[in-house]
Amino acid sequence: MRKLLLSVSLAALFGTAMAQEDDPVVMRIAGKPVTRSEFEYNYNKNNQDSAYDAAGVAEYVELFINYKLKVKAAEDAHFDTLTSFRDEFRTYRDQQIRPLLVSAEAEEQEALAYYDRMLKQLNGHDLRLPAHIFLRVPQNSADSVQARQKMRIDSIYGALQAGEDFEELAKKFSEDPQTAPRGGALTWFGPGQLLPEFEQTMYALRKGEVSEPIQTAAGYHIVRLNDQKDLEPYDTLRSQILRFLEARGLRERLALAVVDTLASEGGITADEVLDRECERLCAEDTDLRYLVQEYHDGLLLYEICKQQVWDPAASDTAALQSYFKKNKKRYAWDKPHFYGMVYHTANKEDVGAVKKLLKGVDESQWTQTVKEAMNTDSVAVRMEMKLFAQGDNAFVDSLVFKVNTGKARPRKGFPYSGAVGRTLKKSPQKWTDVAGSVVSDYQMECDKQFAEELRKRYEVEVYKDVLETVNKH
Repeated sequence: MRKLLLSVSLAALFGTAMAQEDDPVVMRIAGKPVTRSEFEYNYNKNNQDSAYDAAGVAEYVELFINYKLKVKAAEDAHFDTLTSFRDEFRTYRDQQIRPLLVSAEAEEQEALAYYDRMLKQLNGHDLRLPAHIFLRVPQNSADSVQARQKMRIDSIYGALQAGEDFEELAKKFSEDPQTAPRGGALTWFGPGQLLPEFEQTMYALRKGEVSEPIQTAAGYHIVRLNDQKDLEPYDTLRSQILRFLEARGLRERLALAVVDTLASEGGITADEVLDRECERLCAEDTDLRYLVQEYHDGLLLYEICKQQVWDPAASDTAALQSYFKKNKKRYAWDKPHFYGMVYHTANKEDVGAVKKLLKGVDESQWTQTVKEAMNTDSVAVRMEMKLFAQGDNAFVDSLVFKVNTGKARPRKGFPYSGAVGRTLKKSPQKWTDVAGSVVSDYQMECDKQFAEELRKRYEVEVYKDVLETVNKH
């Protein structure tokens, strides 16, 4: 027994050594190794449009380290134990794993079975390609409506008998919005797919023949048979059938059946089956393993950044104001801006009423104030509140900047316009004037500080000699 165990241990050790030789460690993040293949997977996926170069890899190393440090911090904060995380990760992971459990043979059997059902449904008939001119007669219509439509369809049929073109009449008179633009052309049909009266007429026609007007539960039709053919052999239709079935969830349905069977045979749950199969498949497929890991790590990255960086930064108004003051020059512009509301009213007197209403009201409450005071029962004022640059809006150009572009045409139903707000010539006055940019820039600043803190918290080792072999082995 000792000899057997020793042999197994040596084999495992040899296998590990070979794996390390084939896939050396390129860095360690908080003691956790990152192999060259993992780094290459991430680097190549994020740099698909750029050729390999040392500077590009060196730059990406820093981004990758920050990424892995945030994942490590999220794991240490036990974000990976949250039910919300586990549920979302499992949902994605299972979407990748389940289809891989379906064999090509099982899909082929489903496609063959579908083809057999098609043959059975045809019951010796061929396929028909009809066209029709259709006049709708809703159920329970008055006799006068039916009589009028009958007279119209007879008139159209008379025109056909006199030599008028079927397609042109269909385009002009047919009330089937899907087929009328195509000259009444339908698609291929077999038995049991159409209204009985239509199907009977279609199969009674020869190619090129036109029927007399017929009535179905939908209305009146004139039917023309454009073509007919036998069902193609299975090999000809196979790819189409597989695409059709896949669009209707074939692989997912088969995968669920496989999971249920494996769970029943093993006396385990479906989740345990998927855990086991994920481990097996990821061991066989490196790209799949890294894809699953990528989503796992990406969810953790998002969660920790959201909770510890993005949300706190976006809600810290004092910090945002301070950041704006320190970096105000960054937000300067080369043409005048206007921060405020441009609005359009149905009544002339409401232009002045809006201005009076908003006097002394905080800008952040303007839209809600107008809605509550003037748009309760109906819309009396249409408005838009934001930062406008000169040239963005013809009404702002005319009302605020006194530039007549000729594009400020009165709105239908709201012919009177006004504007209320602040004119900003060189730069914004408040951080809220450019809130989107300020929040985004401050979040980036906080994210940078967070990464610096993590580099002090965790040890990072990069093996430059291995790094130099990335994409070169």
